[in-house]
Amino acid sequence: MHETAEDLIARMGATARDAAAQLAFASAERKHAALISAADAIRAREGAIMDANAEDLAFAEEKGLSPAMIDRLRLDAGRIRAIADGLRAVAEQPDPVGRVLAEWDRPAGLHIQRVATPIGVLGVIYESRPNVTADAGALALKSGNAVILRGGTDSIHSSGAILDCMIRGLRDAGLPQGAIQMVPTRDRAAVSAMLRAQGLIDVIIPRGGKGLVGLVQAEARVPVFAHLEGICHVYADADADLVKARRVVLNAKTRRTGICGAAECLLIDRAFHARHGDVLVRDLLDAGVEVRAEGELAQIAGTVPARPDDFGHEFLDSIIAARLVDGVDGAIDHIRRHGSGHTEAILTENDATAARFFQRLDSAILMRNASTQFADGGEFGMGAEIGIATGKLHARGPVGAEQLTSFKYLVTGDGAIRG
Repeated sequence: MHETAEDLIARMGATARDAAAQLAFASAERKHAALISAADAIRAREGAIMDANAEDLAFAEEKGLSPAMIDRLRLDAGRIRAIADGLRAVAEQPDPVGRVLAEWDRPAGLHIQRVATPIGVLGVIYESRPNVTADAGALALKSGNAVILRGGTDSIHSSGAILDCMIRGLRDAGLPQGAIQMVPTRDRAAVSAMLRAQGLIDVIIPRGGKGLVGLVQAEARVPVFAHLEGICHVYADADADLVKARRVVLNAKTRRTGICGAAECLLIDRAFHARHGDVLVRDLLDAGVEVRAEGELAQIAGTVPARPDDFGHEFLDSIIAARLVDGVDGAIDHIRRHGSGHTEAILTENDATAARFFQRLDSAILMRNASTQFADGGEFGMGAEIGIATGKLHARGPVGAEQLTSFKYLVTGDGAIRG
């Protein structure tokens, strides 16, 4: 009898819950051993992974995927080595489970501790990048969680080969192999089944473009860690250092245009513009960036007049919106109206202005005199990340192993009773 998507996810969910119960008290040493063994297996099976990747690439080319999408899918010796190195980096991080987050005593004779504990079962839904299979599996394992992975349909063979290495690590360390599972079908009904898997999956983490994340947020009955868009702003204040500002603006936009930490809007204080002229916009134009400018900036030769919907738009391309604002409060007002709560940067040498920017905005990441391209778990010293969360509850910003834990209270008395 054919197994339905709901039956498949129910079966995988039950296996994951059993594995999660064991992982919750697995020692740091066994989790470390599993990750090191998986990294060794990735290197040892490089040929098999590349063969599997060749199958995926042939399928993608037959489908007519764009060169950019095919590049995201492609694995080579360097990328496979980076996957193995990422597993080792997570292995060497401190174990986040069991950390005492706070402790105190009460007059009734109670000693209370708040202690980090795994969330339980994660569901990770992602698109074509096969390396996410290793990143998500590693972070889940490190944080004591089981995980059900639903990778991109274009990377099913590559992800499967990487999964085999992850399972080898679990087996070598004596941990349940059901701790890391991957949905073995391209059927999109499995995604819907995961989103409805209340009682089996504790949180869904989508990693992909706006279409995928929007679908998950609209349909999920399970809690979601996600960001819908990375509409990142850079504000050049009146007191910005010109040399720093030129370096940061160019890097924030041009280092990699297709990542969620790329700057999508440049805000320039009128006082900065009066002092330094069009230099920031001209730097972008000289670098081949299409600048969609408003107001006085639209008079600069080479710019394109901005449409209203260019502000608050995630281009993920060599395009940026730009406008003048009246000081830091003008920048704050613009970001509140058009931002997505991801990352905003202020360029200023004025401590009070920077403090006002930090205090009055509530994006997940706020930066001063630094490129928004640093919005990354690796750059934050977290090792791998499973994504950037822009919600207000639980995890915010880069989601690493520490952010994949919850907490519980341990209360100790000595015959204490309540009067």
